[in-house]
Amino acid sequence: MSQERIGLWLIGAWGGVSTTVAVGLAGLQAGVAPETALVTTTPRFKRLNLVDWSQFVVGGHEIRETTYAAEAEVLRDQSRVFDRDLLNAVASRLAAWDQNIRPGCLINVGSTIEKFAGAKTLATRGESPLAAVKRLRSDIEQFKAANQLGHVVVLYLSSTEPPLASDAGAWDWAKLSAALASGQPSPVPASTLYAIAAFEAGCSFVNFTPSVGSNLPALEEFALKQKCLHVGRDGKTGETLMKAVLAPMFAARNLKVMSWVGHNIFGNMDGKVLDDPINKANKVRSKDHLLTEILGYKPQTLVSIEYIESMGDWKTAWDHIHFEGFLGTKMTLQFTWQGCDSLLAAPLALDLVRLTEREHRRGKSGVMNHLAAFFKSPMGPHEPEFAKQFIALEQWTDEVAAAQ
Repeated sequence: MSQERIGLWLIGAWGGVSTTVAVGLAGLQAGVAPETALVTTTPRFKRLNLVDWSQFVVGGHEIRETTYAAEAEVLRDQSRVFDRDLLNAVASRLAAWDQNIRPGCLINVGSTIEKFAGAKTLATRGESPLAAVKRLRSDIEQFKAANQLGHVVVLYLSSTEPPLASDAGAWDWAKLSAALASGQPSPVPASTLYAIAAFEAGCSFVNFTPSVGSNLPALEEFALKQKCLHVGRDGKTGETLMKAVLAPMFAARNLKVMSWVGHNIFGNMDGKVLDDPINKANKVRSKDHLLTEILGYKPQTLVSIEYIESMGDWKTAWDHIHFEGFLGTKMTLQFTWQGCDSLLAAPLALDLVRLTEREHRRGKSGVMNHLAAFFKSPMGPHEPEFAKQFIALEQWTDEVAAAQ
């Protein structure tokens, strides 16, 4: 196991998921948090000499102005999460990590997200894409130097941006870098600028959101050029996880799915952002493509996402599956998924950081296809079924363990 200190640089650093990541990590470091829901603490993964929780230092970018303690209190008051003894035990660690948070980027994030920005981030409005990348990169490099870190993993946990509004999805790195240097409006959103800054700083980049991030041919090219790792996108934590498990059952039994309707309600900040139809379009697309990939045909589908303020961080999904059985008989399966959004996402985010750091230690670069099981819309070649995705992850663990 490497003894180097590792940086965890959170984009959207004081958001609900990032705050839960920070509280959970601080609790693990203090020995007062259980390891439940952390895949990398199971026996298969313990063979890999993964970095210890104690080696992580947290910093990040954030457009709002608050603190981890304040955001943890919001989650506790509104959503009944976090034990008071836990928050007391980690208070000093969280306060120290607050000092590492820097103003974020507002380029092409959309008006809904921009409304949350504080004065320090608003002061950056009007900066060119190139200036933004330079600033973001400098913040990460200063964090790495000040804390004597061996490597930094940039974890993108910010609110969902609107879909890509340009044709940059077909560009190579030469064309994109030239466009960014031209001084014209950025053809890509903030999530991609964060990824560029991460790669320029030699960091790994993990995108846990539906935002485009590094999921562009130009960024895949640049990551290889910089010898950096990246992966995404959109963490698979609830309803879509169930789809990835249940849809293969219908396919295997030759039961024809005629329609699949999913209705989602939640009340956290992500829900408020997704109340904007433009931002919502990115999320709905991420949740809705899976069934066609698994079944081999497209049933009628409907995915709805509604902001219900009183729900807080608790998400409820109702799914109605109408399918045809033997002799044309129509049947129904329904399920309800209820869970705390941030508590479902945070352990997966921590797992991804550990697994990314381990792959970096192997000297690898490019897209980490073996981590597809963690995402709704995985980058690179992958199997859409969760069980097959997890088998690919297990095969990677065997390869890593055998090479030690």
